Amino acid sequence: MSRRTDDVDGSGRASPNTAARALGTAGLAVTAAGLLGNGLAYLAPVLAARQLDSAELSALATTLGLIAIASVPGFGLQLAVAVHHAKHGPTQTRRAALVTAALCASALILATPLLIPSLRLPVEALILSAIATAAIVLSCRTLGELQGGQRFVRLAIAMGLLAAGRYGGVLVGLLLDAGLTGSLLLGAGTAALTPVGLAALARPAAPTTPSTAPPLHAGQILTGCAAMLAMLVVSYVDLFLARQLLPADDSGGYAVGTVLTKGALWAPQVATVLALPRLARDDRFSRAVALAVTAGCGVLLILGSTFAGTLAFQLAGGPAYAHLGPFAPLFAAVGALYAVVFVLLNAAVATGVRWPAAPLWVGSILLTTVALWTTPRTVAGLLWPTLGAAVVTTLVMTLRTWRSTPARAGTRVPAPRRASARS
Repeated sequence: MSRRTDDVDGSGRASPNTAARALGTAGLAVTAAGLLGNGLAYLAPVLAARQLDSAELSALATTLGLIAIASVPGFGLQLAVAVHHAKHGPTQTRRAALVTAALCASALILATPLLIPSLRLPVEALILSAIATAAIVLSCRTLGELQGGQRFVRLAIAMGLLAAGRYGGVLVGLLLDAGLTGSLLLGAGTAALTPVGLAALARPAAPTTPSTAPPLHAGQILTGCAAMLAMLVVSYVDLFLARQLLPADDSGGYAVGTVLTKGALWAPQVATVLALPRLARDDRFSRAVALAVTAGCGVLLILGSTFAGTLAFQLAGGPAYAHLGPFAPLFAAVGALYAVVFVLLNAAVATGVRWPAAPLWVGSILLTTVALWTTPRTVAGLLWPTLGAAVVTTLVMTLRTWRSTPARAGTRVPAPRRASARS
């Protein structure tokens, strides 16, 4: 998908074997960074359950959830910056990042009068969550620059540092028995330091000439944010419906099943990360490779859950949910389909497709309408419409991609010149 990473040779040309090894190294590094981030995110509530009482545990989980939701525009910013960098080379994105971070943090602050009584959170938790959110959004700008510049090993390091900054302080606070406020305070502190460290990591080794690239405008950021928000909604809408429609036991079982869905959805994301800079230049071969890798990973996960579904539910939720093992392949299939959608969504954003996330919103509305109309009362009753919505969304995204006008010879955006490929 790419011949260059930050750790390949600085001449810009590499033998096929060297390029393959470099790409493999980058893939492993990005995968490891993703696992680290998911592991720390999982460890925080597990450790909190042992260190906090029930009320503080719920408050911490809710606060971390608010940070995750409020930070979604940051990952839209990362997508927009990566695409812009891949198309035009380095450009100034600091102002755009500062404005996005300020808006995200301000939204939490302005919502404080509503969130305090409805979620029963202390005011200091919301203030600290706003600080952490702003820091995460600012950090995403650096991730986008590294991704767009195909500096994948440094991108992996940056992803690991962001995960450590996002959750490390909270984990230290829990280990020190600092309580809810103390843990969030340490978490906000480590998060606030993260953008500084990432900026130093992304600094080019050699001086660069002044950029002549067009500036990153608000529409590009809004498109990226809408895409990431749509992906978040489509991957969680069934869980919210389960909470509303299913009995308590079935709702809990469905929540355990969505762990398999999320695993199948995010396991192959490294293919999209590595392909995105090439997708921004309408490299259809890279898109085909990313789709093949993602689909192949999904097939393997579905087959694995077919033969080990009971074990998967036991590992995810415990023996009480082992009876749901036969549904494991269906949960995995939903995640595998949305993983393909994620590749196609990134390709649509990268190539400037109008309303790239529209099929995802339609799929979410379709599932919600069907579920509220049929009012399922069992795991299977909700899972089948969820799978159907995933199939429809994937088919529509695929059809739109297939029918897109092929790039004519000579119209492809050239690869931007870089001062140095070596970091």
